[in-house]
Amino acid sequence: MRILYLVHRIPYPPNKGDKIRSYHILRHLASKHEVFLGGFYDDPEDREHVDALSGFVAESRFEYLDRRRLARAGMRALVHGRPVTLEMFDDARLHEWVAGLQARVPLDACLVFSSSMGQYLPGGSGERLRTVVDLVDVDSEKWREYAHKSHVSLPMRFVYRREARLLQRFELDLASRADATLLVSEQERELFLSLAERAGLEVRERVFSMRNGVDTEFFDPQRSWPRPHDGEGVHLVFTGAMDYWANVDGVEWFVREILPRIAEHRPDVRFHIVGSNPDPRVRDLAGEHVNVTGRVEDVRPYLAHARLAVCPLRIARGIQNKVLEAMAMGLPVVATPEALTGIDCSVLSEFCTGRPDVFAENVIRLLDDADLHRELSATVRAHVERHFSWEASLGLLDELMAS
Repeated sequence: MRILYLVHRIPYPPNKGDKIRSYHILRHLASKHEVFLGGFYDDPEDREHVDALSGFVAESRFEYLDRRRLARAGMRALVHGRPVTLEMFDDARLHEWVAGLQARVPLDACLVFSSSMGQYLPGGSGERLRTVVDLVDVDSEKWREYAHKSHVSLPMRFVYRREARLLQRFELDLASRADATLLVSEQERELFLSLAERAGLEVRERVFSMRNGVDTEFFDPQRSWPRPHDGEGVHLVFTGAMDYWANVDGVEWFVREILPRIAEHRPDVRFHIVGSNPDPRVRDLAGEHVNVTGRVEDVRPYLAHARLAVCPLRIARGIQNKVLEAMAMGLPVVATPEALTGIDCSVLSEFCTGRPDVFAENVIRLLDDADLHRELSATVRAHVERHFSWEASLGLLDELMAS
């Protein structure tokens, strides 16, 4: 098959949540089909990776998504009555490439990754091509959750509510036109179906959950990894893009509300915040017990030399790759309920809480009890090996693309 694959962020290197999923989808499709890849890169350093994808695809086109476009996108969204998300990713050059590709290549199918790329469906409706939309998460609900956060100003609450309302309308319209729609977990699927039913849409038979996987050979706890820090004390780790609001909120909450309780019991504790582009609020957290690394080439040494992973997210959609990767490295994870959605690991539920005092107690318990730590380490590794294979997940995509 000749497949047009549209992504909102270049799927290489696979070093953050959405790029991990889109990369494994690309690699899988390219092993069986002729793929034409189009989308954006928002980090200037990612421009060099466009050529790295040439071995996967027949043709590609990427445009630079300059963050300075956001103000203009906001103004256009107000004028046109559209979500800011769509205006942000609306690019005349990419539209032209898609239209030109369709005119000269007899495409068989189109896979759209994220709602923001749905506006590029060839021919507007996608009727001529087999069309699969991978929403991944219900993004509109993320904006709705932001609007209900207590610290959000009244003007921003209006902005977030508007974005939630308009983006949800577009997500539902996409699902009504697509041959199949994917979400990352059964929980996200049921949420989306409830929104569709409320809107009077009959799409249940065309909406599926396709969970993320984890590369257990890449994340191998048996390998020897160089020590990324001085090694003294006990080490906790959080990984993720540190300019992403939910990650910023999570680590701020952990450092201010939870870490002091842990440090009182374990003065030698060290918390490593590992991820690119740390927000100024994250950089300000650095101190006696906190190390903010910024961008690292490889997160595995930090995982390998940590005692525990923590995932204190208070807003989260879908499945957290950071949790799966830590589990694959044999790291017990202490997390909030939001961070464990879709992972369905019963043994971790005992260490899952949104209360700062209980969160700290769970961390201390795992730091102090070597036998419990050893048992949990083996259990979480076995769980991802058994339930989070990319090969098993992507089998569904093969069926949907060929139907």
